[in-house]
Amino acid sequence: MEDYLQGCRVALQESRPIHVVLGNEACDLDSMVSALALAFYLAKTTEAEEVFVPVLNIKRSELPLRGDNVFFLQKTHIPESLLIFRDEIDLHALQQAGQLTLILVDHHVLPKSDAALEEAVAEVLDHRPIDQKHCPPCHVSVELVGSCATLVAERILQGAPEILDRQTAALLHGAIILDCVNMDPKIGKATLKDNQYVENLEALFPNLPKRNDIFDSLQKAKFDVSGLTTEQMLRKDQKTISRQGTKVAISAIYMDLEAFLQRSGLIADLHAFCQAHSYDALVAMTIFFNTCNEPVRQLAVFCPHTALRVTVCGVLERSHSPSLKLTPAPSIHPNLQTYLQGNTQVSRKKLLPLLQEALSAYFDSTNIPSGQPETEGVSREQVDKELDRAGNSLIPGLSQDEEEPPLPPTPMNSLVDECPLDQGLPKFSAEVIFEKCSQISLSESTTASRSKK
Repeated sequence: MEDYLQGCRVALQESRPIHVVLGNEACDLDSMVSALALAFYLAKTTEAEEVFVPVLNIKRSELPLRGDNVFFLQKTHIPESLLIFRDEIDLHALQQAGQLTLILVDHHVLPKSDAALEEAVAEVLDHRPIDQKHCPPCHVSVELVGSCATLVAERILQGAPEILDRQTAALLHGAIILDCVNMDPKIGKATLKDNQYVENLEALFPNLPKRNDIFDSLQKAKFDVSGLTTEQMLRKDQKTISRQGTKVAISAIYMDLEAFLQRSGLIADLHAFCQAHSYDALVAMTIFFNTCNEPVRQLAVFCPHTALRVTVCGVLERSHSPSLKLTPAPSIHPNLQTYLQGNTQVSRKKLLPLLQEALSAYFDSTNIPSGQPETEGVSREQVDKELDRAGNSLIPGLSQDEEEPPLPPTPMNSLVDECPLDQGLPKFSAEVIFEKCSQISLSESTTASRSKK
């Protein structure tokens, strides 16, 4: 794999047609591994002197945000320097020169910014439900399995098993296990085919890491933020809401709030982050497990605009549906309000509608034109009245950074009634995993208390 990737870099220096295997914009572990392994397979099995290059669909600077990717590359001894990122190759220029052929893996819908590249798409390999309106007019291979790496493993083992080395097998093995949540039947994400190819890889390479070991280490790497800057921590798991030009960022941070507040130059970093991305306010939800393995959530609201900060904090403090049970914590700066969150069942997803409500109340109370910042002139009493009137009304405009197109529902599996995939493939982000662990922890605590009685 290393020699192959080195050759890809050399090929980019030459003016010749290139086949690019492109993963999705999230560049999660499944997408990265699928692009690397499929490009490797195509390069090894194509007789003509064609060049197949895997491209990670993010900027190189964004790789540190994918802790599990970084860890797994190190684990499988693949130097990051050999990888090719989206900002290191001009796909549009290659397309205009007639030198680009695209193969999409782990997605089949190009974003609007890449609409011009659709003509270059020659093949799609994906495990998501097909969006018929946006699917490229080419050969499309889609199967609703838990991991796209499963489909790549199938292609290799059925087409040219002799080219599969331990390094590539380890990449595929780990990606499938992580995406299928350690093949846990209770979760229901792993299909028969996912299980089959994990077993096939283990039979061919008996010295692959144990499933529990690789899953636990990859999950730990997902949560690890120790090597990140403050900006990287905020961007790692971030959503954005907006109304009338006012934007609020909501970031999940996987560490104790006290430790986060002790970061050197934190206030300057928060201000620079908001200024760089035109955010008017930033809400950070810290998430971690305490020494008793109980989930803990805390909140920090950073906002230089007094009325907006007072409104956001007021909505969060007064909310009854759901009740966050907030307890104010000591703050290190006037523009930063921090809280201990007593109700740990209120996740960031449930926080988003409350923040939309806060934006509604803010504009109703201030009557400030869109985009005009303010720092004074609105009393807490005025804000309180608007909060009482706002109730629980929700305002349209919620987005997830407006990057991923919505997926249609998964069709009914004709082979199995009430198949776990009926409702579509679940997305297991770090926060979702935290939610699952929280529920398990609370369930075990309840069971233990009952048995004692």
